[in-house]
Amino acid sequence: MGRQRPLSMSSVDLNSVNHRYGPPTVTASSKLERTDLVLISSRLFAWGVIAAVFAFLLNNYLDYWRGWPGAGDIFRGSSALAWLQTALYVIALMIAFAYVIKTKTKTLRPESNRIYSITAYIVRAAFWAVLMIGLADAIVSFLRVEDLLSSVFGDQIATDLSRSSFRGMYVHIPLLVLGIIIAVFRRGLGFHWLALLVVVAELLIVFTRFIFSYEQAFMADLVRFWYAALFLFASAYTLIEDGHVRVDVLYSSFAERTKGYVNAIGSVLLGISVSSVIIAIGTESRSAIINGPLLLFETTQTGFGMYVKYWMAGFLGVFAVTMLIQFVGFFLEAIADIRGEPNKRTVTAMGA
Repeated sequence: MGRQRPLSMSSVDLNSVNHRYGPPTVTASSKLERTDLVLISSRLFAWGVIAAVFAFLLNNYLDYWRGWPGAGDIFRGSSALAWLQTALYVIALMIAFAYVIKTKTKTLRPESNRIYSITAYIVRAAFWAVLMIGLADAIVSFLRVEDLLSSVFGDQIATDLSRSSFRGMYVHIPLLVLGIIIAVFRRGLGFHWLALLVVVAELLIVFTRFIFSYEQAFMADLVRFWYAALFLFASAYTLIEDGHVRVDVLYSSFAERTKGYVNAIGSVLLGISVSSVIIAIGTESRSAIINGPLLLFETTQTGFGMYVKYWMAGFLGVFAVTMLIQFVGFFLEAIADIRGEPNKRTVTAMGA
C-alpha cells in the first residue's frame, strides 16, 4: 500500500460539514450572553447605588443623631455598633443583588420607571410635609408675634413653642410623618398647588402691607420656605420630563443609540457623581451644611419669624438624593436605548 496523504482543510468539503453539523452558533450565543451580562450588570449597578445611598443616610442618622461610632470605626479599635453599621451596607447591597438575580429577566425600561416612582414618592411626601409644616408654623408664629399663644395654649406650652427644638420635635416632625403617610395614598405631585400657594403667600404680603399697613417677618419666611421647596423638589421631576435647559449643539442630530451612550456616560460622570458629592459634603460632619442646621433646629435671626430655616438645609439633602435616584433611572433608560428596547417613554417637556 502506498503512503496515505493526510487530510488538509483544503481537501475538506465545508458544505458537507455544515450540512452535517449545522451552521456555527457561537456568535449568536456569545451575543446573547453579552446582552444578558449588560442587562444584569446595569441593574446591579443601579440598585447597588440606591441601596448604598439609603444605607449611608441611615448611618448618617445613627452617627450624629444617635451618637453611634460610625462604620469607619472598625479601623480604629472597633466596637460592636461600628460593625453593625458596616453590616448595614453589606445587607443593603445583598438585598439589591438578590432582587436583581431573582428578577434577572426584567428589562430596563420597567426598572427605570420603578426607580422614578421611588423619587416621586419621596417628593410627594416632602411636598405634603412642607405644605402642612408651613401652614402650622405660620399660624404659631402669628399667634406668638401677636402675643396670643398663652391665651390659646397656656403659658407653659407658649414658652415651649418659642423654642425651636420643641416646635421642631412636637409640631414639625409629626407633620413630616403625616406627610409620609399621605404620600402613600395621594399620587399627585402637587407642584402646581405649591406654586399657587407661593403666589398667594406673596400676594397676602402685598395686601396686608399696602392696605392694612401690617407685615411680619414670618410672612416673608413662609414665601421663602415654600419657594425653596418648589425649586429643589421639582428639579428631579423636571429632569425626567426633560424640562431643564439643555444647551444642545450636537445632541439632537445623534442617532438614538448614540444618545443612549451620551446619556449613560453623562448620568454617571456628571449626574450621579455630583449628587453624591453634595450628599457626602453636606453630611461629612456634625457641623456640615446639611447636618448642622438640622441637628440644631436652626432658625433665622429676624425676630419673630418662622422656625423653619433648618428645613431648608434638609431640602438640599432631598434635592441631592432625588436627583441621584433620578440619574440612576436615567442611566438605565439610556442603556435601554443602546440595547434598542421597545416602548420608549414619551417625554412631555415643558416648552418642547
